[in-house]
Amino acid sequence: MDDKPVDDRSAGGPQVRAPQADSAPPGAVQTELALGVGAAPVSPVRERLARVALTRLFEPGSPVAGRWLRSHPAVELIELLRGGGTHRELKLDQQRLTVLRQRLALADPVADLERLRSLGGRFLMPGDAEWPSQLTDLADAAPIGLWVLGTGSLRLLALRSVAVVGSRSCTSYGAHVATELAATLAERGWVVCSGAAYGVDAAAHRGALSVGGMTVAVLACGVDVQYPRGNSELIRRISEQGQLVSELPPGEHPSRFRFVLRNRVLAALTRGTVVVEAAPRSGALSTARRAQELNRHTMGICGPVTSELSAGVHALIRGGGATLVTDAAEVIEQIGAIGADLPSPARCRPRPRDLLHHTAALVLEAIPGGPLGAPVGELALRTALPADQVLKELYELCSLGFVQRAGSHWRVIR
Repeated sequence: MDDKPVDDRSAGGPQVRAPQADSAPPGAVQTELALGVGAAPVSPVRERLARVALTRLFEPGSPVAGRWLRSHPAVELIELLRGGGTHRELKLDQQRLTVLRQRLALADPVADLERLRSLGGRFLMPGDAEWPSQLTDLADAAPIGLWVLGTGSLRLLALRSVAVVGSRSCTSYGAHVATELAATLAERGWVVCSGAAYGVDAAAHRGALSVGGMTVAVLACGVDVQYPRGNSELIRRISEQGQLVSELPPGEHPSRFRFVLRNRVLAALTRGTVVVEAAPRSGALSTARRAQELNRHTMGICGPVTSELSAGVHALIRGGGATLVTDAAEVIEQIGAIGADLPSPARCRPRPRDLLHHTAALVLEAIPGGPLGAPVGELALRTALPADQVLKELYELCSLGFVQRAGSHWRVIR
């Protein structure tokens, strides 16, 4: 396959201008002519149209489609399904084949491409220059293709990206941490990826957008569907300033299992995953587990031990499944270049007492607290130093503002 991205508009030539036919569904007729059934060899345009059609047939992560596409063109699978035949590699029963043929009869890949192109989007498939090669780590669960809405190269953005995920019903602590973390990562040139859901996801996207950074939302619905509705404005901003990415074709709505399947793409696409807040049964933990399976860096942020929404993260860290991180610098240390993205060593500002030399510090510590203090003779006994030396140190301490003299006694003033 040509590595150069194919302009989907090349599918608009004579081969896709289907004649009107009352005896068959318009989508089926148009699809068959567009794919050029029986033609050889398989062109990039036909392969693209076939993969677009397959996104209507199979759910994301289908091992059936994945196994086939690892060794065969998508066009051959379309032809096989249309003919009603089977194949030992497909491992499909007759009932499933019937359902897939029914879906194929309704599929119209040309219309899907036109619909997204009208919004400024595009369809990516393996072999395109913009395709993120790390998605092959998903093996049979690799995406058939990706629908993308937004500017920039997804492949290049993914090279320096990190997923920030967490609970939808996050606390104010979780929202604050996610926002600050994402903003700092974006300021350091990292792309923040999440799922555009309520809670931690939304906070992470907003944090990156707030500093003019790049953010990518991997969706469990079509990129033209704004879900959840409460995040419609946020999703619109991401499409303008970042990218919306989905395996599902235009118009498709989310379901519970599609969210779980989406998480595998989020984990594979990025260099690492940070879980900000998650209850023991949180869906965000599935992204972390996927990241572990894919040998991606998995990190967790500690929260209040009294919070149920931090219990899942704590268990993940305690079990060795994630590295404890507290800020963006520690995240970058994990996912950045070896030896090049190390955080600055933590430094505590020294107290004035820490700067005193040993003898002066010894005398200062020997003075009892309270307004009375102690005389020089008593301090000499306490420190085992000559009285003359103790007196000299006391005057130096007085000049530095640590002690003051009250008659024959010396007392501490700071």
